[in-house]
Order: sequence, then C-alpha cells, then structure tokens
Amino acid sequence: MALATFLTAVCIAVVAAYYSIIGLTAIFPASFAAIVAMGIVLEVGKLLTAGWLHQNWEIAPKGLKYYLTGAVVVLMFITSMGIFGFLSKAHIDQGMELTNVEIQKSQIETSIQRENRQIERDEAVLAQLDAGLQRYIELGAVSKGLEARENQAEERESLQRSIDQATQNIVSLQERMAQIKVQVAAFEAEVGPLAYVAELIYGEDADGRTLDSAVRIVILIIIFVFDPLAVLLVIAASVTLKEERRKKRAIELIEKHKPKRRGRPPKNSKIA
Repeated sequence: MALATFLTAVCIAVVAAYYSIIGLTAIFPASFAAIVAMGIVLEVGKLLTAGWLHQNWEIAPKGLKYYLTGAVVVLMFITSMGIFGFLSKAHIDQGMELTNVEIQKSQIETSIQRENRQIERDEAVLAQLDAGLQRYIELGAVSKGLEARENQAEERESLQRSIDQATQNIVSLQERMAQIKVQVAAFEAEVGPLAYVAELIYGEDADGRTLDSAVRIVILIIIFVFDPLAVLLVIAASVTLKEERRKKRAIELIEKHKPKRRGRPPKNSKIA
C-alpha cells in the first residue's frame, strides 16, 4: 500500500508538473527553457520538502518548518496557477478555432451575396435589352429589332458568361459552406458537455459568457484537487512507510527477546 500510494503520488505530481510547466511557459513564453528547468526543480523540491517535514516535524526548528510549510503552500499555488493557465489556454484555443470557422462562414456568406447581386445586375441589363427589342416589335419595326439584337449579341454573351461564372462561384462557395457547417457542428458537439455544465450551474439562460464562467469553475475545481492530492499522497506514503518501519522494528525486538525453547528428549530415550 505504501509503495502504491507513493507511485500514485509521483504519477499525479508528474502530470501536474507537466501541465503547470506548459501553463507557465504560456504565461512567460520568452523564457521557455528557464521556466521548464525551474518548474522541474521546484516540483521535486516541493514533494521532498513535504515528505521531510512530515518525517522531521517534531525535531525541526520552528523557523525552518514554518518557512518550509509556507514554501510548500506557495509552490502548490504556483503549480495550480500553471495548471489553470494550461487548461485556460486549451479552452481559448478551442474557442479561437471555432471563431476562425465562424469568420470563414461569414466571409463565404458575404461572397455568395455578392455573386447573387452580380447575377441580379446582369439579369437586369438583359431584361432592359429584351424590353428594347420588345419595343421595336410593338412599333412594327421588326427588321430594326433584329438588327439591334445582332448589335447586342456580344454584350448579351458577356452578360451570360458573367451570370454563368457567378453561378459556378456560388456552387463552389456553397460546397465550402457545407464543409464549414460540418466543422461548426463538430465544434458544437465538443462544447456540448460544457454547455450542459453551464446549464446545470446557471440554468436554461446559459449563453457564451456563462459558458466561459462554467469552464473557469470546472478548472478551479480541478486545480484545487490536482496538486494538493499529490502532496498529501506523498505525506500519506510517508506515514505508511513510517508505520511499516515501526511494526518491523517491533517484530524484530519481539523476536530478539523471545525466549528460546529447550529441545525435548526423544520418547524412547532412557532417563538415567
């Protein structure tokens, strides 16, 4: 049990240290190597200090043990702050990806609207040309109408090509929009559990702000358990090891002072 407790504490501490160091490097990106080195030595020092304080609490000088206790608490706070930064960055990155997708969606919608306006303008010009030809027919000047139509042929072809190109652009944009909608749906599925948490905390009126607040609450709950659990498990392992050593010494003392049994004579032996 002592070994299992110690190994569990080390595993939790290693993961907490990793999250904390990554979070601190996000806060201080200009000193990546220095932050990593500092985080490793401080995490190791924190666990060793917690174990040493428990083992030597009664014999340690007051000033030393109070300072070391404060140092452990401050280091736990620093580790928790780093974990908070790591998890917050993960949530922000996820939100940035969704924001980028939403921006792409908005741009595609704007492009589709622009192409539709271009088609409307071209069709309006064609309608004006058709109205002019219809006027010739109404006046009985059919030959002039046919001549005018021949003169409009190049312009009509240009307008039709513009309409066809805009239509193709809309089809392509709609295909991209379908892909964007799939990505948005995937992001919404990922955020879905957080939305349920926000509704659990704030009710059915939860929105984007309450979602971010719910995420912060969840992160705080995690950090209040994460690193303190590692430190306390180190102390628990120390307690268990200390108790096991005490039991072992007690058994050794009992065996040492236990009277030796005298050998019994064989049953068939004769007593002189």
